[in-house]
Amino acid sequence: MSFVRTAGALLAAALVAIAALPAFAQNLTIGLRRETTSLDPQYQNAAANNQIALHLFDALVARDDKLLPIPALALSWKPISDTVWEFKLRPDVKFQDGSPFTADDVVFTYERTAKVPNSPSPFTMLTRQIARLEVLDPLTLRITTVAPAPLLPLDLASLPILSHTAAAGGAPEGKTTAELDRGVGLVGTGPFRFGSWKRGGELVLERNDTYWGPKPAWATVTFKPLPDRAARVAALAAGDVDLIEDPPVGDLPKLRKDQKIALAQRPSNRLIYIALDQFAEPSPGIPDTNGKNPLKDKRVRQALSEAIDRKAIVDKVMDGAAEPAGDFLPWPAPGTRKDTRPDRYDPAGARRLLAEAGYPKGFSITLGTPNGRYAKDQQIAQAVADDWSRVGVKTGVEASEPPAFFKNRDEFRYSAYLAGWTAETGEMSNPLRALAATPSREKGMGGNNRGRYSNPAMDAKLDEALRTVDGKKREALLQEASKLVLTDHGVLPLQFEMALWAMRKGLTYAARADQMTLAQFVKPAR
Repeated sequence: MSFVRTAGALLAAALVAIAALPAFAQNLTIGLRRETTSLDPQYQNAAANNQIALHLFDALVARDDKLLPIPALALSWKPISDTVWEFKLRPDVKFQDGSPFTADDVVFTYERTAKVPNSPSPFTMLTRQIARLEVLDPLTLRITTVAPAPLLPLDLASLPILSHTAAAGGAPEGKTTAELDRGVGLVGTGPFRFGSWKRGGELVLERNDTYWGPKPAWATVTFKPLPDRAARVAALAAGDVDLIEDPPVGDLPKLRKDQKIALAQRPSNRLIYIALDQFAEPSPGIPDTNGKNPLKDKRVRQALSEAIDRKAIVDKVMDGAAEPAGDFLPWPAPGTRKDTRPDRYDPAGARRLLAEAGYPKGFSITLGTPNGRYAKDQQIAQAVADDWSRVGVKTGVEASEPPAFFKNRDEFRYSAYLAGWTAETGEMSNPLRALAATPSREKGMGGNNRGRYSNPAMDAKLDEALRTVDGKKREALLQEASKLVLTDHGVLPLQFEMALWAMRKGLTYAARADQMTLAQFVKPAR
């Protein structure tokens, strides 16, 4: 897709707003929920590493706080054909060592991804779609893809650009991961430069005063890994850190009342949903229907959805740290519809639908759930079970430690289960192909569709969308595909987890749907 028309305006507004801030010569200290495993931006595709990389480096494309694509090192991009994209690069950008940024740095970076040894989660999943890189001039790059790749600009947002001169070296990949972890060759165009890092301890970054974009408010940023949520809250209360990621949901009422604390939140790209077995007969966990699987009936699935009081779960179980979901992603993510709403809470209607489907007295079912994988997952499952039981579907909850839960799920031992999905691309094709597409190992579809829902009409829309580089046409196809699943109640969206931060009073943070903590967007409050 070519970037959305509003991208330039969004970036311009952000630049003006941030540029107006004074530069404060003080340190910002951030408590992280996960420790960084490497500073090599291509060693491991993991959230804890990627957010640190976006302090030191820039990608061609960035995502705003709603996950919409905006210009970064590329000022613009457009498809030349179904398999060729052209990127116009930003002029007059310097790396932190003073060398100029050009298309050669992009080529070096993308070619390096396949050369990094022993990567536990390689970035080749993003670059393998690239067949050819062509430098037309220092600021113009053409990328030819193996097949139509409408997601290419979004995928490139996850590939920060290294300096080909600084990162060159004797190894096939240039500077090795071990060297980059020591800061050797760790040179980007980002708002901060490397200071120091002690594995298992603090990471210190320093402001890049030659940054091409808005200057950060902080001379230095110190990141402290604090995996325990309670320890993060205690460190904030003690003044040991200025901002923390992911405070415990149970602490939110107390934090909201604390006059020394400010909160930032936004509905995230993590969906909590319920999957229903629409394949097996008899279905495990449904003992009293004479071998018949009631979940194959759309009326039953709709009844189960309408029996759930999503707002009550958000208010009472989640303390407001979620948003009721009626889609796979929150609006305005690409492929969503503004008019989509969660199924209304209608227990009387649910009973009527069950009766129409031949279950006037309901039936029994077991709802599987992990215990400790998602925020208050077991409590959410119990609330859903209570709602279902009230309309006659007598529901028990089977809660397991996450490894055991996912093993059971993958072996199709649940008739219904609660789980979560994070759409890393921030657009609709990601959850549709994972959660709703007819499972097919050959096509790479339905990898997490353990309810084995199948709708050929939806599959056709999704397949077409994945071949369509025209942004408007693709958006419409994804909207239609999503609507088919939701109308079918093939998957039951429950809620979007809130991305949460707590910070000392006097700071603000533009909460991000991808749950990333980026120090360049932490500002002193006006």
